[in-house]
Amino acid sequence: MNTKLTPSGFDTICLHGGHQAESNRSHLTPVYASSTYVYDSAEQAAAMFMGQEQGYIYGRWGNPTINEAEEKIALLEAFGLTDESGNPLKLKAILHASGMAAISTGVLGCVKAGEKILTHHSLYGGAHEIFEKTMPGLGITATISDFHRLEAVEKAINADKSIRLMYIETPANPTLQCVDIEALTTLAKKYGLTVMVDNTFATPYLQQPFRWQVDFVLHSTTKFLNGHGTAIGGILIGRDVQLMSTAMTKTHRLLGGNSNAFDAFLLVNGLKTLSLRMDKHCSNAEKTAAFLAGHNAVANVNYLGLMSHPDYQIAQRQMKHPGAMLSFELKGGIDAGRKFINSLKLCTHAVSLGTCDTLISHPASTTHMGVPREQRLQYGITDGLIRMSVGLENIEDILNDLGQAME
Repeated sequence: MNTKLTPSGFDTICLHGGHQAESNRSHLTPVYASSTYVYDSAEQAAAMFMGQEQGYIYGRWGNPTINEAEEKIALLEAFGLTDESGNPLKLKAILHASGMAAISTGVLGCVKAGEKILTHHSLYGGAHEIFEKTMPGLGITATISDFHRLEAVEKAINADKSIRLMYIETPANPTLQCVDIEALTTLAKKYGLTVMVDNTFATPYLQQPFRWQVDFVLHSTTKFLNGHGTAIGGILIGRDVQLMSTAMTKTHRLLGGNSNAFDAFLLVNGLKTLSLRMDKHCSNAEKTAAFLAGHNAVANVNYLGLMSHPDYQIAQRQMKHPGAMLSFELKGGIDAGRKFINSLKLCTHAVSLGTCDTLISHPASTTHMGVPREQRLQYGITDGLIRMSVGLENIEDILNDLGQAME
C-alpha cells in the first residue's frame, strides 16, 4: 500500500492537508450528513465517551468532513513555523457555525465573570457589539486602548489587574488599521495575558500571527478561506493543543456553535484555491487602490499598500502583501457615496467580503450600524466611507465600473 507524502508547500497543504483516506475510496471527503454514529459494543461506546478510544460520537462533537477543514486550516496557520523546541509547530483548530461563534467560544473559554478584555478601536461591528452589549451581561467587560501606543496599552494593563485577554484584529475592519502583533504580544506576555488575533482579512497566506507567539487565531471562514460566498463559518485555532482538546472543546460543544458537514465540505473545496485566489485578489487590489488614490473625486483611500496609510510600515513587516481589502471616501461625502453605489454596474453591492466577485458596501449603514456614530467617527468609520473587497474580475473591468460610477 502506498504511503502518503507529507505536504511541504503551502499550495500542497491547501489541496491535500488534513485529508484522510475514505473507506469507500471517494476521491474527495464526502459530506457526512449524519447526526450520530454507531458503536460495535457497549464497551466501545463507554470508552469513546471517556476519551479512551478515538471515534465519532455525535454531530455536534465532531464529523469527518468538519475535521478535514479543521486540520487543513491548522496546517496552513502553522506552515513553516516551529515551536520552542525547534520542532514543526502543532496547532489544534475547532470549526464553528460562524465567525461570531468562534469569537464566543474563544472569549468565554479564556475569560470568566469579573475579568476583562483589552482591545482596540475599529473592530468588526459584530465583535464590537458582543464586547459592548452581550459580554457585560455575563460579567465580562472590554477596555479599549490605542494599540499604536504601547505605553498607553501598558498603562491600561497596569491600571486594571482583572484584564486577562488581549484581543487584536489586524488588518481591522473597515479602516484597514494595522497594529504590531509582535510588539503587542511581547507586552501582553510580560503581564501574563492571553492573546487572540482575528486574521480574517489577511488569511494565513498573507500573515501568520502564531509566528509571534500569540495563543489563539480566529477567522470568519465565510470570507477568503471559503472564497465563494457559499457558506457561513468560523474557526478558532489554538497553540495549546491540550487546552484546545479539553477545556476549549468542552466550551465549544456546550455553547453549541458547531459547523455542519455541508458547509465544511464547501470550505474544504474553497481552500484548495486559496493561494491562487489571494494572489489575484491582491494584485487587483493594489491596482484599484492606485486608481482611486489618483482620482479627483476621491478624498481618501485606506489601503495598506499605499505609503500614505499610517500603518504602511507595520504591514510591510508582518504581512506578505497588503491584501485585498480597501476603503475610501468620496469628496461629496455620504450623498456622493450613495450615488456611487447606486451607479455600479459590475461590482456587487453586498456586505461580507472575500468572494470571487468584487463586493462594495457602506459600513455606517450596514456592518457598523450598531456602533454609536460618535464612536464610529472616532475610529475613522465616517458616514461616507465605502468598503471594497476587490475580486478576481479583469482589472480593467473593475476600474471602468468604478470610474463610470464616480462620474
